[in-house]
Amino acid sequence: MIPDFVYNPPDVPLDILYQDDQIIVVNKPAGLLSVPGKLAGRSDCLVSRLQAELWDTLLVHRLDCDTSGVMIFARTKQAQGFLGQEFEKRRAKKTYVARVWGQLTPDEGHIDLPLCTDWPNRPRQMVDFENGRPAQTDWQVIARDATTTRVRLFPLTGRSHQLRVHMLAQGCPILGDPIYAKGEALAFPRLMLHAETLSLHHPTSGEMVSFTAPCAF
Repeated sequence: MIPDFVYNPPDVPLDILYQDDQIIVVNKPAGLLSVPGKLAGRSDCLVSRLQAELWDTLLVHRLDCDTSGVMIFARTKQAQGFLGQEFEKRRAKKTYVARVWGQLTPDEGHIDLPLCTDWPNRPRQMVDFENGRPAQTDWQVIARDATTTRVRLFPLTGRSHQLRVHMLAQGCPILGDPIYAKGEALAFPRLMLHAETLSLHHPTSGEMVSFTAPCAF
Protein backbone atom coordinates (compact mmCIF):
# COMPACT_ATOMS: atom_id res chain seq x y z
CA MET A 1 0.00 0.00 0.00
CA ILE A 2 1.28 3.47 -0.89
CA PRO A 3 2.16 5.52 2.23
CA ASP A 4 -0.54 7.98 3.22
CA PHE A 5 -0.08 11.61 2.22
CA VAL A 6 0.21 14.63 4.50
CA TYR A 7 -2.99 16.64 4.16
CA ASN A 8 -2.39 20.38 4.15
CA PRO A 9 -5.44 21.94 2.47
CA PRO A 10 -5.03 25.38 0.90
CA ASP A 11 -6.42 28.36 2.82
CA VAL A 12 -8.15 30.10 -0.07
CA PRO A 13 -11.63 31.62 -0.50
CA LEU A 14 -14.36 29.77 -2.37
CA ASP A 15 -14.25 30.38 -6.13
CA ILE A 16 -17.92 30.14 -7.12
CA LEU A 17 -18.32 30.19 -10.90
CA TYR A 18 -22.13 30.08 -10.98
CA GLN A 19 -25.11 29.52 -8.71
CA ASP A 20 -28.90 29.53 -8.89
CA ASP A 21 -31.63 27.90 -6.82
CA GLN A 22 -30.77 24.41 -8.14
CA ILE A 23 -27.00 24.22 -8.66
CA ILE A 24 -23.66 25.61 -7.48
CA VAL A 25 -20.58 25.44 -9.71
CA VAL A 26 -17.17 25.88 -8.09
CA ASN A 27 -13.53 25.97 -9.16
CA LYS A 28 -11.94 23.48 -6.73
CA PRO A 29 -8.35 24.29 -5.75
CA ALA A 30 -5.66 21.64 -5.98
CA GLY A 31 -4.87 20.01 -2.65
CA LEU A 32 -8.40 20.19 -1.21
CA LEU A 33 -10.47 17.03 -0.77
CA SER A 34 -13.87 17.01 -2.46
CA VAL A 35 -15.44 15.17 0.51
CA PRO A 36 -14.24 14.42 4.05
CA GLY A 37 -11.50 11.81 4.32
CA LYS A 38 -11.79 8.70 6.47
CA LEU A 39 -8.79 9.49 8.68
CA ALA A 40 -8.48 12.07 11.44
CA GLY A 41 -7.67 15.58 10.26
CA ARG A 42 -9.45 15.15 6.92
CA SER A 43 -12.76 16.88 7.67
CA ASP A 44 -11.83 20.08 5.82
CA CYS A 45 -13.03 19.65 2.23
CA LEU A 46 -14.83 21.51 -0.52
CA VAL A 47 -18.31 20.24 0.36
CA SER A 48 -17.89 21.18 4.05
CA ARG A 49 -16.63 24.66 3.11
CA LEU A 50 -19.59 25.16 0.80
CA GLN A 51 -22.09 23.89 3.39
CA ALA A 52 -20.70 26.37 5.91
CA GLU A 53 -21.85 29.18 3.59
CA LEU A 54 -24.62 27.50 1.60
CA TRP A 55 -26.26 24.95 3.88
CA ASP A 56 -28.20 23.21 1.10
CA THR A 57 -25.11 22.05 -0.85
CA LEU A 58 -25.42 18.39 -1.98
CA LEU A 59 -22.66 16.27 -3.51
CA VAL A 60 -22.98 15.08 -7.13
CA HIS A 61 -19.48 13.96 -8.18
CA ARG A 62 -15.84 14.22 -7.07
CA LEU A 63 -12.42 15.31 -8.22
CA ASP A 64 -9.18 13.83 -6.90
CA CYS A 65 -7.66 15.87 -4.07
CA ASP A 66 -4.69 16.94 -6.22
CA THR A 67 -6.83 17.91 -9.23
CA SER A 68 -8.23 21.44 -9.61
CA GLY A 69 -11.17 22.68 -11.63
CA VAL A 70 -14.91 22.64 -12.25
CA MET A 71 -17.20 20.84 -9.83
CA ILE A 72 -20.99 21.04 -9.73
CA PHE A 73 -23.15 20.64 -6.61
CA ALA A 74 -26.91 20.38 -6.26
CA ARG A 75 -29.11 22.48 -3.96
CA THR A 76 -32.16 20.20 -3.93
CA LYS A 77 -32.64 16.43 -3.79
CA GLN A 78 -34.38 16.56 -7.16
CA ALA A 79 -31.43 18.36 -8.75
CA GLN A 80 -29.01 15.93 -7.11
CA GLY A 81 -30.84 12.97 -8.63
CA PHE A 82 -31.04 14.60 -12.05
CA LEU A 83 -27.36 15.54 -12.11
CA GLY A 84 -26.36 12.13 -10.83
CA GLN A 85 -28.06 10.63 -13.88
CA GLU A 86 -26.20 13.05 -16.16
CA PHE A 87 -22.93 11.52 -14.93
CA GLU A 88 -24.14 7.92 -14.71
CA LYS A 89 -25.58 7.97 -18.25
CA ARG A 90 -22.46 9.79 -19.53
CA ARG A 91 -24.43 12.79 -20.72
CA ALA A 92 -22.09 15.05 -18.74
CA LYS A 93 -19.08 15.99 -20.89
CA LYS A 94 -15.77 16.98 -19.30
CA THR A 95 -12.50 18.34 -20.63
CA TYR A 96 -9.23 18.54 -18.73
CA VAL A 97 -5.92 20.26 -19.33
CA ALA A 98 -2.73 18.48 -18.31
CA ARG A 99 1.01 18.85 -18.64
CA VAL A 100 2.76 15.54 -19.12
CA TRP A 101 6.37 14.41 -19.19
CA GLY A 102 7.88 13.69 -22.59
CA GLN A 103 6.52 13.98 -26.11
CA LEU A 104 2.99 12.63 -26.40
CA THR A 105 2.48 11.48 -29.99
CA PRO A 106 0.67 11.77 -32.31
CA ASP A 107 -1.03 15.15 -31.87
CA GLU A 108 -4.35 13.47 -31.14
CA GLY A 109 -5.48 9.99 -30.26
CA HIS A 110 -7.78 7.60 -28.45
CA ILE A 111 -6.91 5.36 -25.48
CA ASP A 112 -8.95 2.26 -24.70
CA LEU A 113 -7.38 0.53 -21.70
CA PRO A 114 -9.42 -1.16 -18.93
CA LEU A 115 -8.54 -0.18 -15.36
CA CYS A 116 -8.80 -1.69 -11.91
CA THR A 117 -7.38 -1.10 -8.44
CA ASP A 118 -3.82 -2.28 -7.79
CA TRP A 119 -4.85 -3.65 -4.39
CA PRO A 120 -1.38 -4.17 -2.85
CA ASN A 121 -0.55 -0.57 -3.80
CA ARG A 122 -3.92 1.15 -3.41
CA PRO A 123 -5.06 3.82 -4.13
CA ARG A 124 -2.94 3.16 -7.23
CA GLN A 125 -4.89 1.96 -10.28
CA MET A 126 -3.53 -0.13 -13.15
CA VAL A 127 -4.30 -1.39 -16.63
CA ASP A 128 -5.77 -4.90 -16.43
CA PHE A 129 -7.22 -6.55 -19.55
CA GLU A 130 -8.67 -9.46 -17.58
CA ASN A 131 -10.26 -7.79 -14.55
CA GLY A 132 -10.37 -4.11 -15.48
CA ARG A 133 -13.46 -2.03 -16.19
CA PRO A 134 -13.70 -0.32 -19.61
CA ALA A 135 -12.01 3.09 -19.75
CA GLN A 136 -11.60 5.40 -22.76
CA THR A 137 -9.91 8.76 -23.16
CA ASP A 138 -9.38 11.02 -26.18
CA TRP A 139 -6.53 13.52 -26.32
CA GLN A 140 -5.43 16.57 -28.34
CA VAL A 141 -1.99 18.12 -27.99
CA ILE A 142 -2.08 21.86 -27.25
CA ALA A 143 1.64 22.69 -27.14
CA ARG A 144 5.08 21.19 -26.65
CA ASP A 145 8.44 22.22 -25.23
CA ALA A 146 11.73 20.36 -25.03
CA THR A 147 10.69 17.97 -22.28
CA THR A 148 6.91 18.20 -21.76
CA THR A 149 3.60 18.24 -23.62
CA ARG A 150 0.51 20.30 -22.82
CA VAL A 151 -2.58 18.31 -23.71
CA ARG A 152 -6.36 18.52 -23.55
CA LEU A 153 -8.00 15.30 -22.32
CA PHE A 154 -11.55 14.12 -22.96
CA PRO A 155 -12.57 11.25 -20.66
CA LEU A 156 -15.34 9.15 -22.20
CA THR A 157 -15.68 7.12 -18.99
CA GLY A 158 -15.12 8.09 -15.34
CA ARG A 159 -12.81 5.54 -13.73
CA SER A 160 -10.70 6.39 -10.70
CA HIS A 161 -7.36 7.95 -11.74
CA GLN A 162 -8.32 7.29 -15.38
CA LEU A 163 -6.47 10.21 -16.96
CA ARG A 164 -3.43 9.72 -14.76
CA VAL A 165 -3.07 6.02 -15.61
CA HIS A 166 -3.89 6.48 -19.29
CA MET A 167 -1.17 9.11 -19.66
CA LEU A 168 1.28 6.89 -17.76
CA ALA A 169 0.44 4.06 -20.17
CA GLN A 170 1.54 6.32 -23.05
CA GLY A 171 4.89 6.80 -21.33
CA CYS A 172 3.93 10.37 -20.40
CA PRO A 173 3.00 10.66 -16.70
CA ILE A 174 1.26 13.84 -15.60
CA LEU A 175 3.75 16.25 -14.06
CA GLY A 176 3.80 16.40 -10.28
CA ASP A 177 1.75 13.22 -9.85
CA PRO A 178 2.62 11.90 -6.36
CA ILE A 179 1.48 8.37 -7.24
CA TYR A 180 2.47 7.76 -10.86
CA ALA A 181 5.31 10.18 -11.66
CA LYS A 182 8.98 9.60 -10.84
CA GLY A 183 12.24 11.52 -11.08
CA GLU A 184 12.09 14.78 -12.99
CA ALA A 185 8.40 14.30 -13.80
CA LEU A 186 7.60 14.36 -10.08
CA ALA A 187 9.56 17.54 -9.32
CA PHE A 188 6.67 19.97 -9.73
CA PRO A 189 4.72 21.91 -7.06
CA ARG A 190 1.39 20.22 -7.80
CA LEU A 191 -0.35 17.67 -10.00
CA MET A 192 -0.64 19.39 -13.37
CA LEU A 193 -4.21 18.27 -14.05
CA HIS A 194 -7.14 20.67 -14.22
CA ALA A 195 -10.84 20.06 -14.94
CA GLU A 196 -11.33 22.85 -17.45
CA THR A 197 -14.95 22.50 -18.60
CA LEU A 198 -18.10 20.67 -17.62
CA SER A 199 -21.18 20.53 -19.87
CA LEU A 200 -24.50 18.92 -18.92
CA HIS A 201 -28.24 19.50 -18.89
CA HIS A 202 -29.63 21.93 -16.34
CA PRO A 203 -31.99 20.18 -13.89
CA THR A 204 -34.74 22.80 -14.30
CA SER A 205 -34.63 23.94 -17.92
CA GLY A 206 -33.23 20.74 -19.43
CA GLU A 207 -30.99 22.89 -21.62
CA MET A 208 -27.32 22.07 -22.10
CA VAL A 209 -25.14 24.41 -20.02
CA SER A 210 -21.35 24.64 -19.92
CA PHE A 211 -19.01 25.94 -17.22
CA THR A 212 -15.32 26.76 -17.51
CA ALA A 213 -12.58 27.31 -14.92
CA PRO A 214 -9.40 28.90 -16.29
CA CYS A 215 -6.29 26.78 -15.95
CA ALA A 216 -3.59 28.23 -13.69
CA PHE A 217 -0.62 26.39 -15.21
